[in-house]
Amino acid sequence: MNKLISILALLCCCINSYAQNSIQEFLALQSIPKTYAVHKITEPMQIDGKDLENSWSKAKTIINFEDIQGGEFKKPAYKTEVKMLWDSTNLYIYAKLYEPHIWADIYKHDEIVYLNNDFEIFLKPNLHQAEYYEIEVNPLHTIFDLMLTKPYRFGGQAITHWDVKNLKSAVHIKGTLNNPKDTDSFWSVEFAIPHQSLYAFGKAPFPKNDDYWLCNFSRVQWQHELSDNHYSRKKENNKILAEDNWVWSPIGLINMHYPERWGYLQFVQQATEQDPCFA
Repeated sequence: MNKLISILALLCCCINSYAQNSIQEFLALQSIPKTYAVHKITEPMQIDGKDLENSWSKAKTIINFEDIQGGEFKKPAYKTEVKMLWDSTNLYIYAKLYEPHIWADIYKHDEIVYLNNDFEIFLKPNLHQAEYYEIEVNPLHTIFDLMLTKPYRFGGQAITHWDVKNLKSAVHIKGTLNNPKDTDSFWSVEFAIPHQSLYAFGKAPFPKNDDYWLCNFSRVQWQHELSDNHYSRKKENNKILAEDNWVWSPIGLINMHYPERWGYLQFVQQATEQDPCFA
């Protein structure tokens, strides 16, 4: 009898623990996605990795990236800033990643760029279809762009040979790349993403005033170590340490491929103080 009571007590503890974990996991997926009002411009943009055009000064800046799992987890070690603009041809994205050690060693297009520190863009222009798009870049300006037919958990496939046609991008570095002898300031990246290139089925998703797209941004950050003045991902007990994932709109778990948990872009003619920008 005592043995039976002990087993039942253990089962109750396990069930209670599982229930608590399940509730916590459920609540982590209930935070309100963020929203950003994208201002429309007419000024020509020079894609050089810098935000020198007057139009960029009018764009609201996202400043509060969080751990991908949400606000209860540790704050990012380094600041990330993002802002956006649009016109009838492109969505413009500028990101500034503060970083004391800027390094990268992946050079080939469509290699797995997130094995370096990188900046990632996730876009879903059509809210009523399953496909979405991802663009990654590292400080070497190596691009990894792909289309997802649907999220992996629903059997989606990554189409890595797909490219963003006529994509324009540039990286600017305030510091020295792959030089461990100094302290760097930041690296920034600027994109002009053609609306016409972001579709697989039906008509191209040219945005109109007050249209919404799903969107998110992720910054993958690895701890590093040095060997003969060369950077590499840090190891402990011969195992590479896990990366940090810092995002604009938290997912609630370590998986960016939950489009329903991303933030929203609202395309507007002119951004005002009343427009949404939970930055």
